[in-house]
Amino acid sequence: MKQERLEVLLARFRQVRIAIIGDFFLDLYQYIDRSLDEVSIETGKTAYQITRKTATPGAAGTIASNLWRLEAGELYAIGVIGDDGNGYELRKGLRERNVNLDYLVVTESKMTPTYTKPMGFQPNQQPVEMNRFDIKNREPMGEALESQIIAHLNRCASHVDGIIVADQVQERNVGVITDRVREALVQLAQQQPDKLIWVDSRERIGEFRYMTIKPNRAEAYLALHPDEQRPQEETISMERAIKYGTQLCRRNEGPVMLTVGEDGALVFDPAGYQHVPGFPVTGPIDVVGAGDSFRLDVCWHFVLVPTYRKRQRVVSWCLPSRFRRLAKQVRPPMRKYSNEILSMTRKLGEHLCTCTPITVVIK
Repeated sequence: MKQERLEVLLARFRQVRIAIIGDFFLDLYQYIDRSLDEVSIETGKTAYQITRKTATPGAAGTIASNLWRLEAGELYAIGVIGDDGNGYELRKGLRERNVNLDYLVVTESKMTPTYTKPMGFQPNQQPVEMNRFDIKNREPMGEALESQIIAHLNRCASHVDGIIVADQVQERNVGVITDRVREALVQLAQQQPDKLIWVDSRERIGEFRYMTIKPNRAEAYLALHPDEQRPQEETISMERAIKYGTQLCRRNEGPVMLTVGEDGALVFDPAGYQHVPGFPVTGPIDVVGAGDSFRLDVCWHFVLVPTYRKRQRVVSWCLPSRFRRLAKQVRPPMRKYSNEILSMTRKLGEHLCTCTPITVVIK
């Protein structure tokens, strides 16, 4: 791929319209200076002193943030959050990332899902994450809210180029992607087979149909063996992963992108499968958000370069996850990375460039 072609693709991404439907969380980081610990007069226990905090969109909001940093043209949020303080912070963060909130339901009947992450530190030392505090809804979504979500989905789908599904909540029918909402997505996929619908689901990836699904090895195993315990990913061999991916692709009647850790990914379609090897990197690596990076990485090309499905030459990348998740307002122009992308690609050899998508990490 020549640099001129890459520049054209980067420019076209500014015209892409993408909807994100699913569970929008708030990631709330609280930085605790342990040198300022006090003893509570009332309880005698340690009172931690928070000296700084940051609030950023998490879960489905992380996807929106990443797309914003990739300079996507229009972004739409479809989901449900609470009419509370954390919901205010979440909406503020999404607006700062130019996300359209017309399809985001705000209700007093739900809490805004929040991951509160205390980060303890000593002066002149790096913060260390302490035990997390979670705010999550425990009751079913309910028919009224489901109907609102489905109506928003159908209206929004008519004017976007692709849809990303973020099924984060593990409990069935408690998060945004309930059984009814998933069925609405299946119907949409059948009615509009040319529209990209990309799915990531922690617990129910095997229940989606006619869409592009992205399980890891453990999720693929559970999709085919729902009554079994979740296995450790590293215990699943490449041979077994190929078997699971083939079965899922046949059942899904759509593409499967099965990630296999440092070995890259397996790409399945009705014609067979292809192994996309991982690209080795050096230096500090933060794997948090790696799945989000892969999902956005390939979605970017599925929207911009439909010939990807015909295995034409495609080059893709992901930004470092620590940069994505902890930098609140940094949005570097993608054009500045074009030379690095091309130079890394050439290291893999022309034979890979002409037949497989390549994922590289820019540090």
